[in-house]
Amino acid sequence: MRIGPLTTGIALGASAVGAAALLQRNAIAADGVTVNAHTIHREVIPSFSRQTGLACDRCHTTFPQLTPFGRRFKLNGYTLTGLQLVEAGDTANRSLKINLIPPVSAMVITSMTRTNKTQPGTQNGTVELPQELSIFLGEEITPRLGTFLQFTYSGPEGSFGIDNFDVRYANQGKLGSKELIYGLSLNNNPTVQDVWNTTPAWGFPWTASEVAPTPAAATLIEGGLGQQVAGLGAYGLWNNAVYGEFSVYRSAPQGGPHPADGTSENTLKALAPYWRGALMHAWGRQYLEIGTYGMSTRLYPTGVSGLTDRYTDVALDGQYERRVGKGSVTGHTTWIHERQTLDASFAAAAATNPENTLKTFKIDGSYYSAGRVGLTAGYFSITGDADALRYGGSPNSNGFIGELDFLPWLNTRLTAQYVGYGKFDGNTGSAATDNNTLFLSAWLAF
Repeated sequence: MRIGPLTTGIALGASAVGAAALLQRNAIAADGVTVNAHTIHREVIPSFSRQTGLACDRCHTTFPQLTPFGRRFKLNGYTLTGLQLVEAGDTANRSLKINLIPPVSAMVITSMTRTNKTQPGTQNGTVELPQELSIFLGEEITPRLGTFLQFTYSGPEGSFGIDNFDVRYANQGKLGSKELIYGLSLNNNPTVQDVWNTTPAWGFPWTASEVAPTPAAATLIEGGLGQQVAGLGAYGLWNNAVYGEFSVYRSAPQGGPHPADGTSENTLKALAPYWRGALMHAWGRQYLEIGTYGMSTRLYPTGVSGLTDRYTDVALDGQYERRVGKGSVTGHTTWIHERQTLDASFAAAAATNPENTLKTFKIDGSYYSAGRVGLTAGYFSITGDADALRYGGSPNSNGFIGELDFLPWLNTRLTAQYVGYGKFDGNTGSAATDNNTLFLSAWLAF
């Protein structure tokens, strides 16, 4: 299920004056935005807006792209608030601290998809109402614990279920003489905990058609484990310049047999480690991040014993931001290299090769004016070893994405997106361009 990504934001309030002052100072240093002790940064989901009281453009160039200030709130565990609270216990040891306003909000996406050529046996010009409908629960639970929970109804699947899930504990201290933000994240989708728009969970395109043809090959880290695992990880941001994270994941499937048995599919053997590192620097009106992330996974394609398939994903990424007048320019890129050792699939005649490699490259750049009109252009490439049983032949695909956005209000996005293929599953010419897709959507958060 391709869920249009939403993310988390920033908040500060009178109930957390010390943290508010810290975030205020960092906000000025990070992105040139000055706030007073009672203003609050918030995320795109309206429950965070109600919790904090600020418009989303303080933390977003455009949702879901976070500014440096917006990223700090996510790392601080979604916990700071400007709302009146229900509290218990003495000042030094609160036993209860919850918002008076329920932390509920919603998102709906409706769309129309048309391909360059009608796919065999189907109707072209597909309308989805809704394509997706999500309910969010996001707020501070305790002074150091916060949540971002998403439950989604998918129109194409006709079902409602758990989507992205991130519960965080966060705290602040010193390492040497420099600030350290550190915490824990419990989540169900590798890279959903990330604060940059370069990793698969939050990368461009922000939303896409769920019914258009797409290339057969994708690396495992690009959503292959989403909503089917549980991960716990520790992270730290030192001196607003160096970020590190290490997490481990275990299978936690939705539906199917519990516990996993001989009929289960794609079950992790033991634990799967995930790592993330990044360096960042802000100067003037500019911001730059370069980093790496990756995951090592052993899967039983079927059952819970016997041979396994091993996937090792190693990625590099970069993000650039610059304020231009009252608008902004952003750029993102990521490169993923996946090595597949397919002992189980090869033995079961589900793979032509005992080993494969797969590589993904993506780059995009956006400009959004102060009037909330945006233009984004992106390029993508998938290359790897041909495997007739896994991909139907060659996995090689490439193309471009052009997108025009209009945000009449900060929580409303109207999008016209065109995806054009130069190569599609190894095919060129009309066999590729027949899959070109026009995608129109309206995305509302309320």
